[in-house]
Amino acid sequence: MTDERYDVVVIGAGQAGLAIGHFLGKQGRRFTILEAADSVASAWRSRWDSLILFTPRRYDALPGLAFPGDPDSYPTRDEVVAYLERYAEHFRLPIALSSPVRSLTSEGTAFVLEAGEKRLLADQVVVATGPFQVPNVPALAGGLSGEVAQTHSTGYGRPGDIPQGRVLVVGGGNTGFQIAKELAASREVHLAIGSRQTPLPQRLLGRDLFWWLTKLGLLSKTVESRLGQRLRSRDTLIGSSPRDAKRHGVQVRPRAVRAEGRTIGFADGTELDVDAVIWATGYRPDFSWIELPVTDDDGRLRHRRGVTEVPGLYFLGLSWQHTRGSALLGFVADDAAFIAERLADGSEPAPETNDSRAPQAVGAAEGT
Repeated sequence: MTDERYDVVVIGAGQAGLAIGHFLGKQGRRFTILEAADSVASAWRSRWDSLILFTPRRYDALPGLAFPGDPDSYPTRDEVVAYLERYAEHFRLPIALSSPVRSLTSEGTAFVLEAGEKRLLADQVVVATGPFQVPNVPALAGGLSGEVAQTHSTGYGRPGDIPQGRVLVVGGGNTGFQIAKELAASREVHLAIGSRQTPLPQRLLGRDLFWWLTKLGLLSKTVESRLGQRLRSRDTLIGSSPRDAKRHGVQVRPRAVRAEGRTIGFADGTELDVDAVIWATGYRPDFSWIELPVTDDDGRLRHRRGVTEVPGLYFLGLSWQHTRGSALLGFVADDAAFIAERLADGSEPAPETNDSRAPQAVGAAEGT
């Protein structure tokens, strides 16, 4: 096996990987982007068919290429996929598809990556696999009978995927609300909400919410700020709310706490027999393939704005990596530019891991 040598290897060809690729290309670096799937934007392709972003097109562009269409309208899932494909082609990014990274280690001063049949050496590595890695399904799912159809939200594409009957959607993020409302048009749907939420309107006084968030500087509040710490601990609903869900015919319930046979029990002591369950319960990170000291004793990533304690190793696209926008399509550019500067000059601020650790699990897909 012949080693391939690069200045930088990027892992992941989603929005974060493509954004850092743009900056690396401008720097004239010798780099490659490794993607486990057979196409770019694989996380977006796994979202449900009817998904529409809650950010207008004017806020959905990666650096150097505008998102096409009416800047005040909201793109669909397929439009996002098409845009990311065009982005990769426009900047001729060197992407190696079907190249899952099995391990990341170090050998002397170089990083070593085992990817498919290839062995790559790199001076620097950017892990841009994003926050949506391993579907998080609670243990209580194991108590349900095999007669109950179960899927994580990643397995949901359209109402026809779910058998007729009573459906329970578990998860109070934007994904849970959107799927529950769609299904409620054709069947009885219940939505179990177990987390504290902050419902926000899509539009306010004739302006899109993100116009207000940008003008007020709320999207630039960092995870280390007092407000950032509060916002990080809550699910933010945009354009959805329990009241809105009820208007669509969804029956809202508290946290699901137990399951046996066909019956789900809730925190208020009530029970419900179901025919299908959709677990819109988010994702958890998986860094087990990184054989370097990047996590704490609880398995949480140690970093400050994507800079780890391992010189030359960076992360990009994490939820709340630096601000609320870090994992959002049109806002990842700020962190990508920051990491690109670190890659270019080698300056690395000491990680403040107490405030900047990646969470064990992140919320379900939020629309951007």
